[in-house]
Amino acid sequence: MKLYEFQAKDILRSCGIPVPRGKATSQGDDALTIFQKIGSNRCVAKAQVLAGGRGKSGGIRFVSTPEEAQTCASGMLGAHLITHQTGQKGVEIKYVLIEEAVSIKKELYLAITIDRSLQTPILIASSEGGVEIEETALTLPDKIIKEPVDLLFGIHPFQARRIASKLNISGTLSTKFHHLVQNLFSGFVKNDCSLLEINPLAITQEDAFSALDAKMDIDDNALYRHPEYEQLVSYHDLSPAEVSAKKYRLSYISLDGNIGCLVNGAGLAMATMDIIKLHGGEPANFLDVGGDASLEQVTQAFKIILSDQKVKAILINIFGGIMKCDVIAMGIIQAIQEIGIHIPLVVRLEGTNVDIAKKILSDSGLNIIPAQNMGEAASMVVRAAK
Repeated sequence: MKLYEFQAKDILRSCGIPVPRGKATSQGDDALTIFQKIGSNRCVAKAQVLAGGRGKSGGIRFVSTPEEAQTCASGMLGAHLITHQTGQKGVEIKYVLIEEAVSIKKELYLAITIDRSLQTPILIASSEGGVEIEETALTLPDKIIKEPVDLLFGIHPFQARRIASKLNISGTLSTKFHHLVQNLFSGFVKNDCSLLEINPLAITQEDAFSALDAKMDIDDNALYRHPEYEQLVSYHDLSPAEVSAKKYRLSYISLDGNIGCLVNGAGLAMATMDIIKLHGGEPANFLDVGGDASLEQVTQAFKIILSDQKVKAILINIFGGIMKCDVIAMGIIQAIQEIGIHIPLVVRLEGTNVDIAKKILSDSGLNIIPAQNMGEAASMVVRAAK
């Protein structure tokens, strides 16, 4: 789950990390009051979208009066912001963050993420803050500092000192930096993050740190431990299908095609979408029911696909390991009995209890198109969709 900047900053603030004073709004008129409460001579209005590159696209603007803040926020809200990460359609701006402008002496980059090769969290820092870290890694790789972090013991003092030295941070500022990275790691673990990024981390004219921008990704598999995040999710305007998928712990992403896919396992789901495109079709979704889905989850997954009006045919591609093929078969039948089906359905099953599953589908009397392998299934469903 990705958080908006203002949501991530609220969490950083609770972890003891300094952030500028500010508040997000979905109403342009509120910006005037927010500016006045901040009490600064200069503020910044920041479009809240889950994409980078806002500054270059007009999504970040400085304002000097309450009236200017109101005008700026009103102009942003409801508009679509197009950046290099959004595509040509852009993203609608539904929230604007009004916060105090900070006098910056130096901009740094600081983040914690998961290094899958080392199987441990890793702290990443750079003296080149305020720009895309990928760009820095390509053009100035020597500027990227990495420190693996022990999950149990956290960031050791010598690691913080070493990073501070490489960033040319010394004196009392070095002590502040040590506390900041410790708090950052604590927030990373406490909130089950897969990424916690501050870019830029500003050194102000008063020799203090301030997180000017924040990005936080929370591991979906840990959301059951955080009921407080249900309120945060409500900001994201999920579709009914996405809400249902989250409720039943299904991995679902809507796409632009017309062939619905129900698959178990992310790798097989991606391969299924690839082979559909290879045969000239377009997948309508990514839907992974997981390796041990229940009958209820399978039924709901099938309902989610059928709720998409642009779907003209469905491909069910299951390789049964822990997941039993007969559970899939019963889920298909149960969903069809509840809501019906009016489009072609191609089913390819292999693995555990596959013979039982095929008999269940055969005896159901439903109009199901069986396929022996993925190539045949993809060819059949593409023709059926057309």
